[in-house]
Amino acid sequence: MEPIYLPDEDGNQIKLFVLEETQLSGIKYLLVCDSEDENEDANASILKEITTEGDDVVYEFVEDDVEFDAVAKLFEELVGDDADIDYEN
Repeated sequence: MEPIYLPDEDGNQIKLFVLEETQLSGIKYLLVCDSEDENEDANASILKEITTEGDDVVYEFVEDDVEFDAVAKLFEELVGDDADIDYEN
């Protein structure tokens, strides 16, 4: 799995692993989790691409409930029934 790093509220880097990516209405979304081990329980989150600055891409967590539900449903279809994913919003 490909890791990405995001700053938290304190400026520390959070390491997340990309499980899947998709686009909806021209916006790129990432399904990420906090563990690299596929057999371990992990928290999954959805990130939204905000902007691209040169080689740097800026993401933020999806917090809008309607947007989150629509994208989560899309990821469930992509990942399939084999994955037991509990999303954090």
